[in-house]
Amino acid sequence: MPTSSPTRIAQLATGLALCSALGLPAALAQTKPTAANTLTVQVNKPGAPIAKTMYGLFFEDINFAADGGLYPELVKNKSFEIQGQHFIGWNAIRGGAGLQTYTVVSERPISATNNHFARLTARTANPDAGLVNEGFRGMGVKQGAEYTFSVYLRRGPGSVSGLRVALEEQGRPGSGPEAATSGRVLAETQVTDLTDQWKKYTVVLKPSATAARAQLKLTLEGAGTLDIDVVSLFPKDTYNQRENGMRTDLVQLLKDMNPGFLRFPGGCIVEGRTLSERYQWKESIGDLASRVPLINRWNMEFRHRSTPDYYQSFGLGFFEYFQLSEDIGAEPVPILNVGMACQFNSSELAPISSAATGGGSGPSAPASTGHNHADDDPTLETFIQDALDLIEFANGPASSTWGAKRVAMGHAAPFNLKFIGIGNEQWGPQYLERYEPFMKAVKAKYPSINIVSSAGPSPDGELFTKATERLRELKAEVIDEHYYAKPEWFRQNVGRYDNYPTTGSKIFAGEYAAQSVAIGSPDNKNSWDCAISEAAFMTGLERNADKVIMASYAPLFAHVDAWQWTPDLIWFDNLKAYGTPNYYVQKMYSTNPGTTMLPMQRGAGAKNGAENLFSSATADDKTGEIIVKLVNYSPEARPVTVSLQGVKKLGKTGKATVLASNDLNAVNSLNQPMNIAPRTSRLRFPPRT
Repeated sequence: MPTSSPTRIAQLATGLALCSALGLPAALAQTKPTAANTLTVQVNKPGAPIAKTMYGLFFEDINFAADGGLYPELVKNKSFEIQGQHFIGWNAIRGGAGLQTYTVVSERPISATNNHFARLTARTANPDAGLVNEGFRGMGVKQGAEYTFSVYLRRGPGSVSGLRVALEEQGRPGSGPEAATSGRVLAETQVTDLTDQWKKYTVVLKPSATAARAQLKLTLEGAGTLDIDVVSLFPKDTYNQRENGMRTDLVQLLKDMNPGFLRFPGGCIVEGRTLSERYQWKESIGDLASRVPLINRWNMEFRHRSTPDYYQSFGLGFFEYFQLSEDIGAEPVPILNVGMACQFNSSELAPISSAATGGGSGPSAPASTGHNHADDDPTLETFIQDALDLIEFANGPASSTWGAKRVAMGHAAPFNLKFIGIGNEQWGPQYLERYEPFMKAVKAKYPSINIVSSAGPSPDGELFTKATERLRELKAEVIDEHYYAKPEWFRQNVGRYDNYPTTGSKIFAGEYAAQSVAIGSPDNKNSWDCAISEAAFMTGLERNADKVIMASYAPLFAHVDAWQWTPDLIWFDNLKAYGTPNYYVQKMYSTNPGTTMLPMQRGAGAKNGAENLFSSATADDKTGEIIVKLVNYSPEARPVTVSLQGVKKLGKTGKATVLASNDLNAVNSLNQPMNIAPRTSRLRFPPRT
């Protein structure tokens, strides 16, 4: 039996092909390949294992990714708790013509944290005495589906006998404090049996038609006063049918990618524009009605895409992120604030105490049992303690303070957390001087936890180099590198990791995406040019599996009517979603990772990427497959010969998955979601001679 099995492949122009089986497709073209296009896969010299976390997901709450997106609550600002803007999302019907007063008050509230509610007063019975909630650029509802409406009510003076609840299509948009006019009624009901104490009421609405832009209308039955709080309209159809679950189609798109990890909740929202606006995970767990919302730091970051109504309800909180990670089979990778606000904004710093740096007995703050909002001037110890408490929340027993909170939320088993990130995208000496005591404190209590550290927002330069050197000196397990750049950068840097050290710190390509116009430009597109350039770069990640153990495109989600940043991996409206060409590139890699890297050489001494041909190969030790990824960034098809060096057995059939287009500017859309999508075919191999 020969020790080498050559096979010829004709790759489509400007395409990515992924071929797998116990061999590769038979000749598809008669043109003889050049020497440089002869590829040898050294099957008999397997390289590093492919980490199970190699290809994953980066979730950033930008572009309405959480509220209005993955988290399917349809009511915006359900508890009237947005500071200074308590009626965001709410409008009085016809400017409040039927209401004597409508205001937010805090007299005998539901709880100390949910201490604002709406008080509606009508002098006379009037069908227009009420409020309308606009949802997130409208409410997407489906005909025949069930939606759970719930609300807390308390009757005041007068003779209000009930609350009329109607789901309507939006008509003409409103202006100022006036609600959008009503279209046809899709569903309606009444809530009765009111009392003079807070009471939760629940009913089910079933729309008579599908609408992408509906609204919720609440009106008083009778005259008098009614207090309203925690208004919710939630679909029953959630992923795994969870009561506080996620939007089904969006989760399915994630699960279909077979992700190795889920990084959450960001991104720059971890930092906040100021430390008071930072993400505090302890505020995001527990009773939904007690979670205090926070303005999203992306709401006014880009004046050309300002969204002053963008906030975080924390209905999707850390417990739900952990649960989502389980649902899609991904390792959870929470990122925590390191005591620094965003350096692109205020650059506010938490002071470093002597205890945190080792001048005392180490982090000595008692395990926190409540919320942190009262801590207006936190020191670094506060942030360190939050990290220690998070690990206990995820992994601790029911007998522990924070493990008991997880159990109380319905998850008795530990989440088996293995990674945490210290800081998001910080840089400079301010980060390193906080990272070191933070890292040491975590390692002292939880030595098995892998820490993800930051190399900053740039993939090169003095700050990047100094951070990398220092983090390697500190024996950081994983260093997070970010790169947003033009498509050609990704093709030109396919060998970026070829000369990185094979020992010591590993690499997390934590945020990357090709920018078709410029970084942060609103004109960026998820074009085929960007996607295929990322595919080319990823062959370099895979070839260096001994150095790179995690990689994720960013950002993940974008609402077509409420985005701040583009490009993004998955786009959606209130009813539908689609994957971009970039999504399909990521999916082809993440669903075909293999288990072991196979060295791959080109003839004539050509390097990976020469003449715009890129390649990598892996073996799947579980299935016996050899998986070859080929990227041809060229307007012409080219024949390629692949030699499987040392193969002992060749199957009779295989599979070829091809993603290709002859238009580098082509994109997918809600109307053409599969314009660029993979095509898979079964291949037969001729008998060997």
